[in-house]
Parts: sequence; C-alpha cells; structure tokens
Amino acid sequence: MSEIGVESLSSPGCHNCEAFERFWDGVKSHYPNVKYTNKSILTPEGQEMAQKFGIFASPGIVINGELFSTGGVSTDKFIAKIKELSSR
Repeated sequence: MSEIGVESLSSPGCHNCEAFERFWDGVKSHYPNVKYTNKSILTPEGQEMAQKFGIFASPGIVINGELFSTGGVSTDKFIAKIKELSSR
C-alpha cells in the first residue's frame, strides 16, 4: 500500500474546514497509509501553501503535492482518490 500525503489548509471559523476535519477523524483509521497534516492560513507555512497552490477558499486539500480541491470537499471523490492512490 503506497504512502499518501494529504495536506489541509484551513482558516479560523471555516465551517467547511471543520466538516472536513470531522470527516477525516471518522475515517482515518481505515487509511493508515495516509499522512495527514493540517495547516492554518494564519501561519507562515499556511501562507506559503496558499500561494504555492493558488488556494483562495478554504479548506484547500492537497494530495501528494497536487491540489485536489478548494472551498469544500466531496468526501466521495476524496475517498475514491485515496483508494486509487493506495492501490498503486
């Protein structure tokens, strides 16, 4: 099973960010090969991530160094992408 890196860029008070965090907390035990990190837009690392990937709406989700989504996340598409990458 391939290791997968998932980064989430969030902002304070963002309902979509909180929803994604709750979703991930509920399913992460099924994907031990995923290394997940969350960065706040208020940090220098978060600002760098926003500029690098052109993220203008949170959450910004980056999977294996590629922008996956911004502003909201289709959990079905997210899981499909994780499963696809896991099988490689």
